[in-house]
Parts: sequence; structure tokens; C-alpha cells
Amino acid sequence: MVATAATSAFLPVAPLPPDSNSKSSSSKLGSSNLDTSGIKPKSGSSRGLKVKTNAQAPPKKINGSSVGYSSTKEGLKSGEETSSSPQRTFINQLPDWSMLLAAITTMFLAAEKQWMMLDWKTKRPDVLVDPFGLGRMVQDGFVFRQNFSIRSYEIGADRTASIDTLMNHLQETALNHVKSAGLWGDGFGATPEMCKKNLIWVVTRMQVLVDRYPTWGDVVQVDTWVSSSGKNGMRRDWLFRDCRTGEILTRASSVWVMMNKHTRRLSKMPDEVRAEIGPYFVDTPPVIAEDGRKLQKLDDNSAEYIRTGLTPRWNDLDVNQHVNNVKYIGWILESAPQSILETHELSGMTLEYRRECGKNNVISSLTSVSGASVGGLQDSGNVECQHLLRLEDGSEVVRGRTEWRPKHAKNFGMLDQAPAEST
Repeated sequence: MVATAATSAFLPVAPLPPDSNSKSSSSKLGSSNLDTSGIKPKSGSSRGLKVKTNAQAPPKKINGSSVGYSSTKEGLKSGEETSSSPQRTFINQLPDWSMLLAAITTMFLAAEKQWMMLDWKTKRPDVLVDPFGLGRMVQDGFVFRQNFSIRSYEIGADRTASIDTLMNHLQETALNHVKSAGLWGDGFGATPEMCKKNLIWVVTRMQVLVDRYPTWGDVVQVDTWVSSSGKNGMRRDWLFRDCRTGEILTRASSVWVMMNKHTRRLSKMPDEVRAEIGPYFVDTPPVIAEDGRKLQKLDDNSAEYIRTGLTPRWNDLDVNQHVNNVKYIGWILESAPQSILETHELSGMTLEYRRECGKNNVISSLTSVSGASVGGLQDSGNVECQHLLRLEDGSEVVRGRTEWRPKHAKNFGMLDQAPAEST
């Protein structure tokens, strides 16, 4: 039946031919054939079809009013007026697919939003949820976790991520941790109370141990958390893992203090600031045991390699108008012997930041190699270097010590020092 209706919509059926013995006027219904006085048969043979054209049905009452032949006549007239409207076909009776697709899309987006909210939900109500996947709080909101994919422009000649790449990820997770904790002010990682008092964070010590460098395409998982360090300092630790295997790749620990951004002098930690960040402190030992060895001071006589005339570029400055701490590592390696860079990889470093460097300063980089002669590095095993960055007037900017191992060697230490997972 449906097929017949659909076919008739596209292929109208021709009317039957009239009987040859009947007159042409007998096949039409019109006002000339209507007689209100009775029934008038059409002329023609007995085989012709007789139609009561003037039959009048008895009146019926609908809603209290009589409906008879007059209403039928009006219905015929209205039918003639609406006959010009387009025919109902199979095509124009299809549903509005755009409305259906819009409804499906709305349902899908709502379900996706609910899934993401459940996936990133934390146990602490005061911790903000990050629906865009930039990182999340774990372990009851005390540890911030973020994943990074190693890009092609982040690897060096050895096809592995550079030390600068790892240090940039340290800084990025630290800032995102502050933002996710709801402590983001209008400064560079400063809390609202720090902004009121014109205080900023500055790093005084950084210690990094690298067990294996990730390669292009690897996804690393970075965890970071903070602890108290003395009366006026804060310690921040990081842990790098291979996201696929869980292998720990890098550990880092740092100490931060506050400085007035106008006077450029170090400041004590105000009680208001301590009240802001204190609830996020984790009572755990450093992820790296502190190296108590004193960093040596180099001069022109004790340094074996000196590189002078290093100046910061505009892109080397951060929003606090001093050189970013990651840039110092590049300057330190400027004076490292080329033979070490070719045969060894950086496995650890300890840096002490003595003073800040501005855009108009000129830096000299000094390096001294200990533990082996530079000429026999290929057979010497591990190598240790002492470093110093200083200004033209002799003021120290950074003291450092780096440790190097032959490339492709696998030296793994005690790595299970992260805060324990809560159950």
C-alpha cells in the first residue's frame, strides 16, 4: 500500500475513458447538473452509470448547529481553492534530519562533559578542576600531575630531549600547579597576597638528576609538590616518569624564596602568604638527597675554559624582567668542552643562584673539568665539572656543578621517593 502511494505520487494514474454511449456532459459534476427539487437521471443507454448528483443527506447537528448540503457545497468550493497547493509526495514527507542531528550532537556533548568531569574530579572541593587536560590534582590535591609529549623541536643532536626541555617542563608544571590550586594572582606564579605586597618567587638552589632522557614522541608524566624549607623558604620537587612504562626518568628538587619586585631585595614570608600556601605543603623528604659538598668559586686562574660576552636577548627575560633560570643552564654549557658534549651526556647538576641578571648585563661563563683529562674522555667514564657565571664587575650570578656519564650508559639510582599514593 505504501508502495502504491509512493508510486502514485510520482506517476499519476490516467482517468478511465468515458462510455461511448453516454454524453460527455454526464461525466462531469457541475452546477448545471444539480437540481435541488429531486433526482434527475442522465440521458443515455441503460448501461450508463447513473449518479445522484442532487442527493441531499439529512442534516446533522455538530456542536449544536445543523450541517447540510450548504456546508457540502462550501466544502467543494474550498477544495477547488486548495487544489493549487503542492501535492504531498514521499520526499516532502520525510522528517527534518537537521533537527535530529542537532539533538544527537547536543546529547553527545553533554555526555562528554559529564565524563570529563568525573575523570578529573578531585577529593578536595577547594581544588579547581581542569577540563582541558592541562593537568590535574592527585593524591587528595597535594600533588599536581601533567603529561607532555616530546616534540621534534625539543630534541637535540642525540635524538633525545635536551636538558633545556626538561627544565622548561619543570617551570610549566610549577606554574600550572599554582593555577590549579586556585592561588593564581596577577604575577608570575605569585599568590594574591604576594601580589598585594609586591613579592615574587626567586629560585636559590636547583638540583637535577637525569637517569634517562626521553626521545621524540615519548609522553612523559610530571608530578610536582611543595614543602616548607626553613622559616622563609619553600621547596618544590618534581618527578618525571615514562607515561607508558612508569619508569622514572628524572628527579629534581629546588628551593625558592621571596623578593620584593620593586626594591629587588629578599623578603621574609608574610604570615598571610604562609596561610595561603601552607595547606598545600607535603611533609616528605626531598626527592633528591641534598649534596652537601660546597660549590667551588672559579676565577680566571682556576678555570680551564672561559666564554665571555654573553648577553641576554629580549626573549630570555620572564615577566619579572630578569633572565629566566633555564637560560643560565645554556650559558653554563657555553664554556663546557666540545669533547664532553660529544662523548658524554649530562646526568646531574647542582646550581646555586646568587643574584639576578637583567637585560643590560654581560655574562662570562667559566668551566673547570675534574676527574679526567679532556684528551682521554672516551675512556674516562664519569666526568665532573665546576662552573661559574659572573658579571663584568666580578659579581657572581650562578655557581654550579655538573656530572656527565658516557652516552648510552644506564645508571639508575634509588628513585622511589615520591609521596606515597593515598588509598
